[in-house]
Amino acid sequence: MFKGFYTAASSMVAQQRQLEMMSNNLSNVNTPGYKTDKGALRAFPELLLERMGEKQHPVMNRQLPTRTPVGALNTGVYLQETMPMFSQGDIEETGRDVDLAIFHHDSLPDEAGAVLFTVQNEAGEPRYTRNGSLQVDGDGFLVTAEGRYLLNTENAPIQVAPGSFQVSSDGVVTDSAGNVSTLNMAYSADPQAELVREGNGLWRAEGGALAQATVGFSVLQGSVERSNVNLNETMTGMMEAYRMFEAGQRVVRAYDQSMGKAVNDVGKIG
Repeated sequence: MFKGFYTAASSMVAQQRQLEMMSNNLSNVNTPGYKTDKGALRAFPELLLERMGEKQHPVMNRQLPTRTPVGALNTGVYLQETMPMFSQGDIEETGRDVDLAIFHHDSLPDEAGAVLFTVQNEAGEPRYTRNGSLQVDGDGFLVTAEGRYLLNTENAPIQVAPGSFQVSSDGVVTDSAGNVSTLNMAYSADPQAELVREGNGLWRAEGGALAQATVGFSVLQGSVERSNVNLNETMTGMMEAYRMFEAGQRVVRAYDQSMGKAVNDVGKIG
């Protein structure tokens, strides 16, 4: 009976974590460049149950142990991992010069790969993002909404002269004074394995900095990439996870009532 408790409880924990993951996706449905997470559920190893007994041997006149298969018992389920999906999000035109979007071409070296902007965190280390909703700070540097510098191919912050500036499809920035700088567009062939989410739309590369992307993308000025969260799919998944959580609650309640009867009623002497 205790195994049933553990099985139902593990299911509830897994569904709770699924709900937390999907709630985070839902809260970022309007965050530019956000990449949705998908969860992978996995079952714990199954146990093979056998009924043990004895059988009288007609010749040896002794009891021999026997085993009769009863069946398999699943010991529960858990959320093994959450995986970010780097599929292309919809492109939304904003008309703002400081908004940049990355659009993947069919010529991307690897279909599962991803191209990202390179920015600088507070410690001066390179980080990566798909959020191209930028600003120009008081010193003329291109920064994210959190104030992180956008980097060029020399890993230096990009500074533009007052006035409008142009960004070509291959990431070349030209300001009103004729200064030219090239965006450091990073490429990850396997982003699910190479990138770690840090929050605020930032990713950290495992094993060093990413290589520069040279083909397979276009930078679109005056547009942003919307999140790739599927709203209908996320809402449906949340309702399914909630129903599974409730089912686990009912199972735990049934086991609790059965144990209560076993403790309070079975032992009574009429």
